Amino acid sequence: MVLWNYSLRSSGGFSSFPRPKHHGIVQEDYRRKIQVSEMVSSRGKKASFEGFLIPHPGSRMSTEKIMKNCWFRKGYEQIETPPSPQGQARSSLIREVHAAFDDESKSKENSTVAPRSPLRPTRYNAFDIISLSEGFDLSGLFEKDKNRRHEARFTTTKPASMIVSKFEQIAMAESFSFKKKDGTLMLEGSREGRKGLLAIDAEICEVTPSFYVVEVKKKSGDSFEYKEFCDHELKPSLEDIVWAWQGCEQPEV
Repeated sequence: MVLWNYSLRSSGGFSSFPRPKHHGIVQEDYRRKIQVSEMVSSRGKKASFEGFLIPHPGSRMSTEKIMKNCWFRKGYEQIETPPSPQGQARSSLIREVHAAFDDESKSKENSTVAPRSPLRPTRYNAFDIISLSEGFDLSGLFEKDKNRRHEARFTTTKPASMIVSKFEQIAMAESFSFKKKDGTLMLEGSREGRKGLLAIDAEICEVTPSFYVVEVKKKSGDSFEYKEFCDHELKPSLEDIVWAWQGCEQPEV
């Protein structure tokens, strides 16, 4: 409303700010008590300012009607604004963004066609590496007997594909089912033990692209059977890829 009042007074050839406050201006314009400069013809007053003086924007003369008015078009020359460098740069940027999204969608389509490897080794950070030290091993505070520990780990310089292949061979030789998800290999026995089926998880963790830590732990089953499997099947079968073992101690029967 204020913008309409000030624009109206400027169009009439008078200052938009004759008073320190606009309250009086609004009242005068609303009642159509506005003075128009003598430079504006009577035809222009009747044709244009009567339409201007309608306060309601829905009933007020539109910009299109004003531009079609003969008084407005007298001496009017339309100026074609040249495109600004910013506008051209913006259009170029928009085209680049669309092209990038098109390339991304194409790559997604191609990735759905190409089979993805389900194995993604977990990456070790500095804190994970430090925690491997026996001096920082706090498990003794929570375990009464270290011999009952169901976890072991080994380090290797062999690639992840060879590690997976070795565990798969062990699973086939021992009639274990074999699954792999992300960086974890899951082996489950087919024979019922004293406490159900023996299930083992082996998580492959990448320290560097040429150095891995594999954490082996019992997921379910009997502890003694797990120890027997580690000592007589798992460790001998992995001998040619293991650099060093840690864990896999003798549990209580």
